[in-house]
Parts: sequence; structure tokens; C-alpha cells
Amino acid sequence: MSIWGKVMGGAAGFALGGPIGALVGAAAGHAYDVMRADAGDRRDSTAGPDPLRSVTFTIGVIVLGAKMAKADGAVSRSEVNTFKRVFHIPPEDMKAVGRIFDRAKSDAVGFEPYARQIAHLFRDRPAVLEELLEGLFRIAEADGVLHDAEIAYLRRVAEIFGISAYDFERVASGRAARRGQPEVDPYTVLGVVRSASNDDIKQAYRRLLREHHPDRLIAQGMPKEFIDVATEKMATINVAYDQIKAERGLT
Repeated sequence: MSIWGKVMGGAAGFALGGPIGALVGAAAGHAYDVMRADAGDRRDSTAGPDPLRSVTFTIGVIVLGAKMAKADGAVSRSEVNTFKRVFHIPPEDMKAVGRIFDRAKSDAVGFEPYARQIAHLFRDRPAVLEELLEGLFRIAEADGVLHDAEIAYLRRVAEIFGISAYDFERVASGRAARRGQPEVDPYTVLGVVRSASNDDIKQAYRRLLREHHPDRLIAQGMPKEFIDVATEKMATINVAYDQIKAERGLT
């Protein structure tokens, strides 16, 4: 069963608790006996994927994506279609995911309680939270325009996730580069200043590659269905580093 099937039902809601568990339980209507993770599970990231975190990440994308899609005042068809395409939702799970998306979209509760619950569960895995933020950026960009309300929403989610303003600009610059926006500073994409030494730049590049390697992220709780987001980010990091190398004549 895909991760999308696993987000539904009593097993997931019971394990997650909090606002996410309540929303899933209200949207499900029936249960899948698919997840028996303990909410207190804190396995080491090298021990393999954590089912509780994987399900939480997925529901987080659905819930925060639905609420973010309304940030500019309306949920566009392009945003919904991008959500379905980017995150590889199988046809058989489309209705189940749609129920959660619609429930979150119409839920009177704001996005912040959901973001806080996600931030708490991944508090020791900041790279995974950054990937979730990347996924929200992709939904926001779906209609071709990043509205001021969407940017404000993304900044607030990043703040709750513990992502600094400096790192937010690094993520935003990477997204702009992937959209083909001209004059994106490759130094900002790597999170370094232009005056940084060659060694500091190499260290920043290697750190980003290590922290955002898809295999590492999956081991930390990012579902494999989201691999395209991480792979795309890796490509952008490599392009930025290649640009800096060419500028500085590095080998």
C-alpha cells in the first residue's frame, strides 16, 4: 500500500493524535490497519524509515498544502492538479486524499496548530521540514505567480518549523532558480555570502548534499513518493555550485 493509503483511518489518527489526528479521523470514515507506530517512537535515522513520521509528513503536505492553496483567496485548478501530479497520488487513493484536502481547506482551524505538531515531531530532523516547505513552494508556484499572501504563509510556516530567515531565502532562491528566474544568486542558493572562502563554499555545498540526499531523507521519515522534490533540490544545489566554480575558476 502506498503512503497515501496509509494516511487514512483510525490507526494513523490514533497514533498521531493532536489536530492532525482529529482531522484525519473526521475525514476518513473508515480505517486501514496499516500503521502500528508508537507516537513516542524516536528511532535513529539510520534504522530505516519511521512510519509515524512518514505518515505525518504526508498528512502535513495535504493539510498545509490545502490551507496554503487558499492563502491567495482561492484554490485554483492548477494548484490542485500540481498537488496531484507532483506527489504521485495513485488513482485508487485519489478520493481518500481528496477528503482530507477538502476537509483541511474548509476547516475553521488555522494552519498554525498543524504546523506546530509537524515541527514537534521532526524537531531533530530539520532537513525533512525543509523538504516539506519545498513541497509547499511547489503548490504555491503552480499558477505561475507567488502571491504576497502565499509568501507570507510560507514564511510563517518556516518560522514555526524553526527555519531561519536566512535559510528561508536560500530555499526561496533555489525555487526561483528552478523556475528559470533570471539573476538568481548561486551563493544564496548555497547559503553562503559572496565573500566566503573557497573552502567555506565547498563545505556548504557538501553539507547541503549530505543533508538533502534522498536516501538520508527517506530514512528520516520523508516518504519515497516525495523523492522528486529532493532530487530536484539536489540538481539545483549542483547547478549553483557549478556556477560558482566557473566564476572562481575552481576545479
